[in-house]
Amino acid sequence: MDFKEIMFPLGAAFVLSLLAGPLLIPLLRALKFGQQIREEGPQAHLKKAGTPTMGGVIIMLALTLAALRFADLTPELVILLVATLGYGLVGFLDDYIKIAFKRSLGLTAKQKLAGQLIVSIIVCVLLYRMGHPTYLDIPGLNFSIPLGWFYYAFVILFMMGMSNAVNFTDGLDGLLAGTSAIAYGAFVVIAMKLHSPETAVFTAAMVGAVLGFLVYNAHPAKVFMGDTGSLGIGGGIVAAAILTRSELLLILIGGVFVMEVLSVIIQVISFKTTGRRVFKMSPIHHHFELVGWSEWRVVITFWAAGFVLAAIGLWISGVF
Repeated sequence: MDFKEIMFPLGAAFVLSLLAGPLLIPLLRALKFGQQIREEGPQAHLKKAGTPTMGGVIIMLALTLAALRFADLTPELVILLVATLGYGLVGFLDDYIKIAFKRSLGLTAKQKLAGQLIVSIIVCVLLYRMGHPTYLDIPGLNFSIPLGWFYYAFVILFMMGMSNAVNFTDGLDGLLAGTSAIAYGAFVVIAMKLHSPETAVFTAAMVGAVLGFLVYNAHPAKVFMGDTGSLGIGGGIVAAAILTRSELLLILIGGVFVMEVLSVIIQVISFKTTGRRVFKMSPIHHHFELVGWSEWRVVITFWAAGFVLAAIGLWISGVF
């Protein structure tokens, strides 16, 4: 599979996402599926209240149709779709509860984690049945760490942790759509290098789907992806990293996501132990907003950081 072939699923998903927008956005608005804004968030965001959410359905639909059209339904593709759509379903339930009960919080933390745990366990079962290796490759070194059965515990924790990191990144117009397109783009290259056609098609389709969605999600956003999109994107990228033996490399390629979740962890620990906040607000993209950066400046800066980290990750992986 070469780059010309990979453009078909990418282009198809982009067009599908682009066409779905004008159909689903008015429907979401008519159903009053509007975003509830946290009162403790940046005051500038209050004007976004009522913007249609659950737009992640557009991404999931475009991705699935393009992936099934251009890739064979192998165990690898099944794992990728289960991880993405399973996490997306948890996000969908969370979004629906927020909308139905007109509140900024949907599922409780325990309910959301339980749903993610169930999907992660299913992915582990599929990996076991497929005979997936249970060791971790060290990026840039010809060295691996055998984990045996502990590998599945790692997969569960990694999926849950990284998907929530991606979820935290979805806080500004276009922020997650852009950074996820960059990260998934890196995995297109890695999958092609490793001759993993299903993963290459899947990741390329995700790039197309989120870029098509970005047309409507760029500032000022006409629609938000909600947890339906952010958790689905997170589940999918972890599955792609697992299937390409790039689990640890994802921490670098998805460094923006890691930075976002670490800012939340640091803020909570600091406040609980010292009563002081390290950041004006977490996740860290809100901190930059509150120090005076425009929303677009924050988004473009984070996109640039994501691009640099993805390039470094590809260099370490030996692609360059």
